[in-house]
Amino acid sequence: MTTDPLLIMVAPNGARRTRADHPALPMTAAELADAAAACIAAGAAAMHVHVRDEAGAHVLDAGRYAEAIAAIRDRTDGRMLVQVTTEAVGRYSPSEQMELVRTLRPAAVSVGLREILGDGDAAASAFFSWAAGEGVAVQHILYDGADLDRFAVLHERGDLGDVARPRLLFVLGRYAPDQESRAEDLDVFLHGLQRHRLDASAVWSVCAFGRGETAALAGSIALGGHVRVGFENSLWHADGRIARDNAERVAAIADLAGAAGRPLASGPQARAILGMP
Repeated sequence: MTTDPLLIMVAPNGARRTRADHPALPMTAAELADAAAACIAAGAAAMHVHVRDEAGAHVLDAGRYAEAIAAIRDRTDGRMLVQVTTEAVGRYSPSEQMELVRTLRPAAVSVGLREILGDGDAAASAFFSWAAGEGVAVQHILYDGADLDRFAVLHERGDLGDVARPRLLFVLGRYAPDQESRAEDLDVFLHGLQRHRLDASAVWSVCAFGRGETAALAGSIALGGHVRVGFENSLWHADGRIARDNAERVAAIADLAGAAGRPLASGPQARAILGMP
């Protein structure tokens, strides 16, 4: 058990769900801003944001991101930290993903390692070096033990921007219909961190799917990790009830943190956890 501050990041919409899945799923910049205000009051310090086009489809668009970031900043007086995504969802190439970040220059971004390596290690290395030089805080998304092994090799070679304390997101399970994550899905990642001697330096978070989300995040909280919660990954509480909105899911995880004796991260602490300047 640890009593270190806990970062709760809310992922309110993702790339796949729509209001047909839940009427409170935010789609527009204004709706994301309203969700941010509610979620920061419930205990979240950061938001993982996807933006949508006019038809509601996932899009990597710098202008739409800038609009959403500005709306969230204004609605929360700058207190909600914003992390954008480069998720491809089968639509975008690695070069297009990297170009979004170079154009937008966000404070924080999540990058699926296996996606960004699609154009080769050299292109990815140049991108990560650029991001480190620009002060863009990168969180590497890892889906399994093989991803972590690949990350460890690149990190050891200095191909990931030479970041002393890498930020990692462990995805427990897969984006798939009826996906249900389990707390024990975390084991392969923790063993990998120890094997690669990254357990003392890596700052890691977890996201999980379905009705098993709460139990999986509780395991992360107990073991010293941070958590990402929200409608991107799950609509359900631990008892199987569908949550009213993202803020209700954040509040449920904040309650778990309190029971585990972990205080919620302040703004400066959240910035440090994410590696933001």
